[in-house]
Amino acid sequence: MKAAILRTAKQPLHIEETRTPQPTAGQVLLRVRACGVCRTDLHIVEGELPPRKQPLIAGHQIVGDVVDGATTELPLGTRVGVSWVGGIDGTCPYCRRGLENLCDAPVFTGYTVNGGYAEYAAARSDFVYALPPELDDLHAAPLLCAGIIGFRSLRVAGVEPGDRVGLFGFGSSAHLAIAVLRSWNCEVYVLTRGASHRKLAASLGAAWVGSETDKPPVELDRIPEFDYDRLLWGERQIRSVANMTRSDARDFLKIAADIRLQPKVTVFPLERANDALAAVKNDAIDGAAVIVP
Repeated sequence: MKAAILRTAKQPLHIEETRTPQPTAGQVLLRVRACGVCRTDLHIVEGELPPRKQPLIAGHQIVGDVVDGATTELPLGTRVGVSWVGGIDGTCPYCRRGLENLCDAPVFTGYTVNGGYAEYAAARSDFVYALPPELDDLHAAPLLCAGIIGFRSLRVAGVEPGDRVGLFGFGSSAHLAIAVLRSWNCEVYVLTRGASHRKLAASLGAAWVGSETDKPPVELDRIPEFDYDRLLWGERQIRSVANMTRSDARDFLKIAADIRLQPKVTVFPLERANDALAAVKNDAIDGAAVIVP
């Protein structure tokens, strides 16, 4: 099969022929239809994350068809998605408490195991998600990391329908989260750098859009300020999000299908995987980059 292979961090990906993976017990083999490009991929390729596997096929927002290792739940031809968390140990204290996103020994797609910048990819069958027909390949791929993480952020923050929500920055997660927020009838206020990002936010229904230094017309929590009267008095909290759970993925994909979520995408052939990474690094595109084999 053809793949974009990282042999050494901080070096370009090599487009070359390599052996098609053979699924082991508990895995399915996928014929890759599309793979979204995440900024985490860039961190891996540029060595900002320590190498965990070399050589490596990056990419963890995979859309593909099951072509081997089929199960009753996943018959041959099933179109599925794969995300960043590709497996857990199931036995650590976090997993036993239902916090699989914090597992002590996780598998990371496209980092600790090979990913989807290729014609084929293997994945644990219990960590793939059957995709609804309402989500086509190109628009489903970016949902599988940026979309799920954005949705988990809303969930962890306790956002309710009708709330007023501020988005600070408008990258790949935010431009998907705003669609969910709008479907919940939330008022969304966006502060972000870059005229193109502000234009995109406005086109997606933000109630107000400004630069990172502008003052919004309504009261919003500023980050990371801790002014007593404006922040601490209200017993506000700052909460971080780490990874995602399978429940997050399933719930978000259902919502995405229900609202016919279609992120803005720019498509790159596999041979131009390095160009796709460069576009993400340089903020040269709005929305998401997607690689197709």
